[in-house]
Amino acid sequence: MSSDHTPVLSTDDAYGSTGKPHPYHIVRPSIWPLVASFAGGLFALGVIFFAHEISVMDFNIGKIILPLGVLSILAVMFYWWKDVIFESVTEKAHTPIAEIGLRYGMVLFIASEVMFFVAFFWAFFDASLFVEDLRQFTRMEEYNMGSWPPPHIEVIGAFGLPLLMTMILLLSGCTVTWAHYAIVKGQNDQAAKALGITVLLGVIFLCFQVYEYMHAHFGFTEGVYSSTFFMATGFHGFHVFIGTVFLFVCWRRCKKGHFTPEKHFGFEAAAWYWHFVDVVWLFLFIAIYWWGNQIGVGG
Repeated sequence: MSSDHTPVLSTDDAYGSTGKPHPYHIVRPSIWPLVASFAGGLFALGVIFFAHEISVMDFNIGKIILPLGVLSILAVMFYWWKDVIFESVTEKAHTPIAEIGLRYGMVLFIASEVMFFVAFFWAFFDASLFVEDLRQFTRMEEYNMGSWPPPHIEVIGAFGLPLLMTMILLLSGCTVTWAHYAIVKGQNDQAAKALGITVLLGVIFLCFQVYEYMHAHFGFTEGVYSSTFFMATGFHGFHVFIGTVFLFVCWRRCKKGHFTPEKHFGFEAAAWYWHFVDVVWLFLFIAIYWWGNQIGVGG
């Protein structure tokens, strides 16, 4: 039985302009999930061929397949996200209920990224806290000389360039919050200005990180300290790059008027991601640059 008090919504109000009588995220059929699978497979195949130096006529074919895989993934990302923006802005298929699924998806993605960095922190703390681990005593003793950081490593001081990079990222967190506040208030010009500053700060951070790497006195393959340092900070830099591109797209969308006070999840997702990147850097700064660089830690 139907109730007289049940609200009646039109198709356009409840389900967007797709005309599909369903309140959930039902969109047009898309080829991109299938293409993404092939692109990911091509990339994985390229990595295997390149790493194992599988050659045809004395030429490592991984040098061809790997770049093709990367380009394929980038193309899928561009066109798939372009379709998602079209669904949201033009078709208005992203209903409030559909946005709940998008929010859960972004939260789970960030949670998976947290565990990704947990692995690097785990490796760093295992090496720094257990420098005399009996299970691998000989090799650890040869490398660490019973102390952390290893005596032969000239560490990067925490309160030089890393501190400046920390201030840059914290400032970018303030500007992205400013942009969010402006969007909620309907001030798109202010939001675009704040997003532009955030993107600029992200680029400056990356430039400083490249400078730091170029002047580091140790290389990636010079032991567990070097490997964990470059893996943790390098992957964080990669995430800063992704976040900067994400925010640049949001800046372009803001300039085009895609965001309204009621509907701006595309920006919110980018802001969540950027704050996650900020928090990870704070842990990196404290654990690796400051605590981990003190002579004698764990020894």
